[in-house]
Amino acid sequence: MASHPSAPLSPGLVLFALAMGGFAIGTTEFASMSLLPYFARDLHIDEPTAGHTISAYALGVVLGAPVLAVMAARLPRKTVLLALMAMFAVGNALTALSPSYTWMMIFRFFSGVPHGAYFGVAALVAVSLVPPQKRAQSVARMMLGLSVATIIGVPFANLLGQHFGWRWGFAVVAVLALLTVALVARYAPMDKPRPGASPLRELGALVRGQVWLTLGIGAIGFGGLFAVYTYLASTLMEVTGLSAQQVPLVLSLLGVGLVIGNLTAAWAADRIHMWAAGILLLWSTVALALYPAATGSPWLVTGVVILIGFGGGLGPILQTRLMDVAGDAQTLAAALNHSAFNFANALGPWLAGLAIAAGWGWASSGWVGSLLAFGGFLLWVWAMIVARRKPVVAS
Repeated sequence: MASHPSAPLSPGLVLFALAMGGFAIGTTEFASMSLLPYFARDLHIDEPTAGHTISAYALGVVLGAPVLAVMAARLPRKTVLLALMAMFAVGNALTALSPSYTWMMIFRFFSGVPHGAYFGVAALVAVSLVPPQKRAQSVARMMLGLSVATIIGVPFANLLGQHFGWRWGFAVVAVLALLTVALVARYAPMDKPRPGASPLRELGALVRGQVWLTLGIGAIGFGGLFAVYTYLASTLMEVTGLSAQQVPLVLSLLGVGLVIGNLTAAWAADRIHMWAAGILLLWSTVALALYPAATGSPWLVTGVVILIGFGGGLGPILQTRLMDVAGDAQTLAAALNHSAFNFANALGPWLAGLAIAAGWGWASSGWVGSLLAFGGFLLWVWAMIVARRKPVVAS
């Protein structure tokens, strides 16, 4: 019997398979913050020390994304996705079994290594399924799993942590990763390595100024959202007066804002391109500035948190921008986008933590976030001026 190359049943099923990986990654990335008090107690360390495990994961993303993207340059994208998600499953399973703080640091770093490369390669697969005028929307649908994780996955993992122990939160992520492996193996198209693909060609992205400007916009501008999100639970309980049981609901509503922001911003990006990023960064600047004044009221803070969530739509815009400015180095540039976002994940909470420690109060994270978002906007202005002098030709 003659064999035929496998083909996806539909683009929708491919995007669903890829989004499941985003759901697993989003659950572990954000749930680790809410599970922090539980594993800190169990591993006999204080919460600030336990917070270093979150930084270890982010460091894994920042370092792993470019290294794996370059190493995988000659491999089919489907093969790369399967290997990355299998590695992610192992990392989270080991995290669930961590016998000590030191081992948990190691396992969280290992878990973060495939994160950025997975999203980068998955984004390239997503855009290959649609015509050019729908690229950003396809990337947004692929990344939808990350946003949905903040609505469903994170609260669920938090509940598991409260009732059955924090280890179950990471164990569930490992199961979700294995499910992603099965879905990608079944539905993703098997592609051939790109002609001329090589690690050296991928490294060519690093000499392009627009690549660095785009990454800088994400690394600075996205830090505002993380500045508020990291301390949101503490602010809601200490300032707003909500109970621990009410906090997951507000976290879920921020996730609703992320979903709406992703889909709306991607729709706009397919029409007005990089201008959508500038509009969104100004939106985030204002929404984050409103946060400190809103924290005294449960209703006001909930509304502002949803508005802040809209800022998450920056991801698909910058992802497709990198495809335009990276030339032949598509895989590395796409993966570096998530290195930039995890740099933001480290920068925002660090600066907000300094403000809180200096006595400015929990709500000061909003002012820090607003300044970071505006900093991202200034970088966007610079990028647009440079692009006007030397126009970018979409690849």
